[in-house]
Amino acid sequence: MRGNMGEKSVQKRKFILETARKVFVEKGFKKVTMKDIVDACEISRGGLYLYFENTSQIFREVMKLESEEADDVFSDSITEDATAADILVLFLQEQKKELLRKKDTLTQAVYEYYFENQVARKDNILKKQFDSAVKIIERLIETGVDNGEFYCEDCAGTARNIMFVLEGLKISAQTIHITSETVDQEILYILRSLGVEVEE
Repeated sequence: MRGNMGEKSVQKRKFILETARKVFVEKGFKKVTMKDIVDACEISRGGLYLYFENTSQIFREVMKLESEEADDVFSDSITEDATAADILVLFLQEQKKELLRKKDTLTQAVYEYYFENQVARKDNILKKQFDSAVKIIERLIETGVDNGEFYCEDCAGTARNIMFVLEGLKISAQTIHITSETVDQEILYILRSLGVEVEE
C-alpha cells in the first residue's frame, strides 16, 4: 500500500499476513486463493484488495516477515562473550530446528511458489536470504580463522558449501524424512571440516 499507513492500517496489514501465513502453511501456495484469505481473515474482499493485489504478493510479504523474525530470534540468542565457534554452532542448531519442523512450516509453500513463478533475481527473497547467510557465515569463519578457532583456506567457498548442505537437508527433511541424528552427523562434519574438536 502506498503512502503513509496509519497505525490501524499497519495492524490490519500485519493481521492479514499472520492469518495468510496459517493458510499457506495448511494448503501450500498453489491451492490458496484470495477467497481463502478473505474467509480466514473474516474481512471483505475489498478490504483485502485494499492491501494486496494477489496471493503472490501476500506470500512474498509473508516470506519477508518470516525471514525478519528468524533473524531476530538468532540475534537475540547470541551472548556477548560468544566465540565464532559458539555462534556457528548456534546457527547450525537453529537451522536444524527449522528444517526438522514438521508442523507450522512454510517450506512446501515456498518451493511451490518458486516452481510456479519466474522470479527475477533481484526480487528473489530465497536467493537474498541464501546470499546473506553465506556472507554472515563467511565473516564468521574468517573471524574464527583469525582467532585460531577454525582452519579454512577458502572461507567463501566453505560458507557457500554449508548453505548448500543446509538447503539439501531442508528438502530431504520434507521428502525423505531424515532424522535428527542425520542432521547432527552433517553438523559434526561441517564443524570438523573447520578443525573444530567436537565430541559425539
